[in-house]
Amino acid sequence: MGFRSLARFWLLTASIAAAATVPVLAQQSQPAQKPPAAQPAPPAAAPQGSPNAPSPAQQPPGTVKSSHGAWSVICDKPPGAMTDQCALMQNVIAEDQPEIGLSVVVLKTADRKSRILRVLAPLGVLLDTRPPVSGGLGLIVDGENLGNTQFARCFADGCYAEVEIDDNLMKMLRVGSTAVFSIRETGDKDSIGIPVELKGFAEGYDALP
Repeated sequence: MGFRSLARFWLLTASIAAAATVPVLAQQSQPAQKPPAAQPAPPAAAPQGSPNAPSPAQQPPGTVKSSHGAWSVICDKPPGAMTDQCALMQNVIAEDQPEIGLSVVVLKTADRKSRILRVLAPLGVLLDTRPPVSGGLGLIVDGENLGNTQFARCFADGCYAEVEIDDNLMKMLRVGSTAVFSIRETGDKDSIGIPVELKGFAEGYDALP
């Protein structure tokens, strides 16, 4: 499972299809907070109106090849590449906190040997995952708490977390109904849960080249 100790944590690279491995997180011990409602954002666009929201200009470039529920397959041919590089993507905004949005991207590495889950969160998120703070990025799929992972790096467009998708996580994403990603802004505040619709995920992933 990508958010458990058996998985590997992936650092951000310039290409959407390349990654490098480092150790991962500890299992989250605190009970999950009740998530606010969320609404899907348009494909390849990020929430507006806040300097902390992910910038649409920093999303992976390319064109929408197909749509599958709330998910979109987005492809681009980087300079020097022989073929398109594609990713499955969904953007969501917390309904009661429009300044809080996430971009969720699933892709295959260039060698097609690994699958990557990448999440872009707004600047200002709590990075420390050490107890009792439990910052970083949390994940719950259909009520099952999968723990927290660290954000790998922050840029002008936001902070990135990446994990390798192992077979167990892939199965959960394919058959599940809702994934809730959680972040914290400060250690003295409850985590903010943002639901992500999983309908269409399996079809969209199968459409990736």
